[in-house]
Formats: sequence, structure tokens, C-alpha cells
Amino acid sequence: MSEKDQELKDQEVAEATEQKDLEQESVTDELTELTAKIDEMDDQLLRAKAEIANITNRNRNERELLQRYRSQDLAKKLLPAIDNLERAMATDVSDEQGINLKKGVEMTLASLQQALKEEGIEEIAAEGEAFDPNFHQGVQTVEASDDAPANTIVQVLQKGYKLHDRVLRPSMVIVAQ
Repeated sequence: MSEKDQELKDQEVAEATEQKDLEQESVTDELTELTAKIDEMDDQLLRAKAEIANITNRNRNERELLQRYRSQDLAKKLLPAIDNLERAMATDVSDEQGINLKKGVEMTLASLQQALKEEGIEEIAAEGEAFDPNFHQGVQTVEASDDAPANTIVQVLQKGYKLHDRVLRPSMVIVAQ
């Protein structure tokens, strides 16, 4: 073989090696790029799963709250009727017809109160208790005395009610100061 042939052969081998190196470099770059894309996709997948879990938890919590406080609006609408029935019970009657009518009002009031209790609605304790602005609305004050120390509720003007831990209506009270 001549020198020229040897040079051509060496050149071809060098070109082939260079071509292989370029191809290998290209494959390595492509592999690195694909690995980065896979990592990015994995990150997106994890974030999407976390977001779905958060949405699921949020929806479950909202459903539980809706279930727990479902009777809130109805109770707020019934409270004035209960107040009126209690006022009717406070009236004095002397004749037989009035006594029978009062007995019917008493039964109606008792069934309404029982229904409210079953739904988790209860009266806020007030008279004789310490004034708490979270549960009571002070509308008037009177002088404190031995019987009624300062910051004590002396009289309840309108009963307050709460549903579990939510106040539906604060008690309207007179407070000793």
C-alpha cells in the first residue's frame, strides 16, 4: 500500500471515528434532554397528584361543614316563631278555652324545641352568667349590686341560640355594671 492509500485510509478512519463521536455525543445530548424531560414530567405528575389530593380534602371538608350546618338557615327562620310561642305561653289565661289553647301552644313549642335539639341547636345560657360578647348582645346596663356583681347578666330580653359551635343569634341581655 502506498503512502497515499494509507493516508486516505487513516483519514477515512479518522472521519469515521469523528462521525461516531458526533453520533455518540448527539445520542448523549438527546439522552440528557430526555432524562430532563422525564424528571420534569415526574415533577408535574407529583404536583398534579398533590393538587388532586388537596381538592379532594377541601371538597370533603366542605361537604362535612355543609352537612353539619345544613339546618342553620331554617333555624334562623324558625327562631322568631319560637319567640312568639314562648310569649304566648307567658300570658295568663283563666277560662277553659284559653287553658286548652295554651296547652296546644305548649305542645307545639315543645315539639319545635325537640326538633331543634335533634339538629344540634341549643339555647345559649345567659341569665346569671358572666357576659360574653361572643354569645351575648348587651342592650342595657344596670347598677351592680350584691345580687348581681359587675359584668353579670341580670335579665334576658331575647334568647340566643347556637348550632354546634356557631352562634345563630346572640342573647339580648341586660348587664350589671
